[in-house]
Amino acid sequence: MNSRLLNNDIIKAEAKRLGFFACGIAKAERVDEAEEKCLNRWIAEGNYANMEYMANHTDIRLDPRLLLDGAKIIVSVAMNYAPKTPMPDGQPQMAAYSYGLDYHDILRKKLYALAQNLGLNYDKSIREPEKQEFRVCVDTAPILERYWAQKAGIGWQGRSHQLIIPHAGTMFFLGELIIAAEVDHYDKPMENHCGNCSKCIDACPTKALNPDGTFCSSRCLSYITIESREAEISDDIAHTMGDTFYGCDRCQQACPWNRFATATDIPELQPKPELLDMTWEKWQSLTEDDYRRLFKGCAAKRAKYDGIMRNIRAITKAKCFIAEKKITKKLQIKRLLALTSSDHRER
Repeated sequence: MNSRLLNNDIIKAEAKRLGFFACGIAKAERVDEAEEKCLNRWIAEGNYANMEYMANHTDIRLDPRLLLDGAKIIVSVAMNYAPKTPMPDGQPQMAAYSYGLDYHDILRKKLYALAQNLGLNYDKSIREPEKQEFRVCVDTAPILERYWAQKAGIGWQGRSHQLIIPHAGTMFFLGELIIAAEVDHYDKPMENHCGNCSKCIDACPTKALNPDGTFCSSRCLSYITIESREAEISDDIAHTMGDTFYGCDRCQQACPWNRFATATDIPELQPKPELLDMTWEKWQSLTEDDYRRLFKGCAAKRAKYDGIMRNIRAITKAKCFIAEKKITKKLQIKRLLALTSSDHRER
């Protein structure tokens, strides 16, 4: 394994050159007792819904050194995805992270470039990833990415369970580079600056975020519209979705720190013109071929065609229900006014 000493400042400078918004370095070690209790409670209460993989490999989640032999440091990076051009108002919406190409591929490529530029070797003849000099993680390994981002001094975990970067907000992809080499110094963990703010909890339409700090995945609209494979979405949930059929950004939109967010200039994360041209009618008539073309190379393919159309049906039905309710109310008011006017004339 690599025995040389890496330089903290050089790692950060190279990360910035590659387009990462923030970078921090933490010592690879077992998570602290509070985080371990939090994870074990979350799993014990079944808050992972049907994402069984989230309850697997707990030993690795608690100690990332098991991902790489001789692991010494964890380089945590953040890439900005705040949209420069949002989807048109009044049309079906998607969570901002899904606008561009698949972030897994983008971050993975840049993290491998970071490792290479730091002089780290990747031996293709070695099949076991834990035997390499480094390991790249972008939602591809059981690692508590927000915990390590906070330990590395990038930001802190808010009540929304999102990482908040001071004076920048929450719209960031996270990735990790685990390295079997030492660094000249680690970064100081970031303190929590949420204070008494609970706007994200108040904004959650399904109450997936709880005041006690727990998070129920099965109630989260991102889980329901992306991960869930239920044939249809219930009416009560559909009525909380608004115009958004993929994911949910309510907690992020409510976070005061996002008023400092700046739009990303990374070309791969910009939405396709075809996506911005989509209307209610186009989404409702989307064919499977249209879906493949529109979402080629995008993270939104995770919901699959059937999931996308299920979600479109849900928000369309809810929208029609609301429209009918408004019409009914107007008719009721009109009848009441007519009766009042008639009664007045008779008097």
